[in-house]
Amino acid sequence: MAQDVTPRPVLIAGAGPVGLIAALALAQRQVPVIVLEAEDRLYEDPRAATTHPATLEMLDDLGLLEEIERRGLHCRHFRFWDRVTGDLVAEFDHQLLAEDCRFPYVVQCEQFKTASIAFDALAALPGTEVRFSHRVTGLRQDADGVTVTVETADGAQELAGSYLIGADGGRSETRKALDIDFEGFTYPEHFLVLTSPFDFQAHRDLVYRNYFFDPDEWCNLFKVAADGPPGLWRAVFPADPDRADEEVLGDENAQATLGRFFPKDGGYEIVHRNLYKIHQRVAVTFRKGRALLAGDSAHLNNSIGGMGLNGGIHDAVNLAEKLARVWKGDAGDELLDLYDRQRRITNTEFIQAQTIQNKKNLEERDPEARKKRMDELRRTSEDPVRAREFMLRTSLIASVRRAAEIT
Repeated sequence: MAQDVTPRPVLIAGAGPVGLIAALALAQRQVPVIVLEAEDRLYEDPRAATTHPATLEMLDDLGLLEEIERRGLHCRHFRFWDRVTGDLVAEFDHQLLAEDCRFPYVVQCEQFKTASIAFDALAALPGTEVRFSHRVTGLRQDADGVTVTVETADGAQELAGSYLIGADGGRSETRKALDIDFEGFTYPEHFLVLTSPFDFQAHRDLVYRNYFFDPDEWCNLFKVAADGPPGLWRAVFPADPDRADEEVLGDENAQATLGRFFPKDGGYEIVHRNLYKIHQRVAVTFRKGRALLAGDSAHLNNSIGGMGLNGGIHDAVNLAEKLARVWKGDAGDELLDLYDRQRRITNTEFIQAQTIQNKKNLEERDPEARKKRMDELRRTSEDPVRAREFMLRTSLIASVRRAAEIT
């Protein structure tokens, strides 16, 4: 009698949006998955919210877009401002991309909502499991599979799988266990995020995504839906790393920072505040044997332009399509090397390059260079051909096309 051998599942470290979307994309292809999450519940991290047109197409293919749009904000335009003068520098309209994508707009949907929506969709599929309070701390692998060491409330355990996807964040235990270098740099300043229900749009000619040039204190200001109307406004500022975190996050500094940005009578209601270091780093490889990296485990970048989460979702979708074929025996392991090439190259050429340039533009101190950058951006926005080319990059459509060219 032939022995019944149950195929081993794909293991995924991390139940953030990247890990859960990778799991969902695999499960929809009938690949069993076990997601291992260190926390005891889905982490409600409010950092990322912008979901670009190229990513919306992927989420639509997974059946998630309708709910993401329902819980987010539809955003067609984004604007650049000179904070010093208050003047509008440039406005871009995603409608120029109508012939390049199915969804010529952005959806502002906080990443914890995206994770929750993916989690619910995953739970409805057979052969799936999410285990909370399971932190992956180590791994070993051979030609047949991967065995991970998992820290649980009941002590250390071992779990066997066919492959492992490390989607466990910037401090990834998976990446460390694989001894993969994380090349790049860390900015000296920190980013301060202040979230308030104050309606900036009622007092200024703002859209849902706004970027302010300022040699002393640039700002990103964007709106999120939160729990529903009227929503919240999230402002991002640079912060002095030499000041104590408690001082930067304290109410005196938070009120002063918002007061400089928009003076008004009385203080601001601040419902959330965060301070974090900013890195520009890319793993030297996204694959080592049967273990692969995706999302922040594989690359980190500053948040200006909202590309980090999008890049992670692109990782998840790209990898799941290839890994499903390998797992089923329809392709050889070398297909996973293509994942590594496509995602590392496009991350470096697009996400890293664009986010580094975004920060340089907003913080430019030299008056002549600052004027030149703003004038160039203005001319770009006023020329439909140049504006479209600019938005193909910022929307990550060009990144997807570039990946398809890499074989």
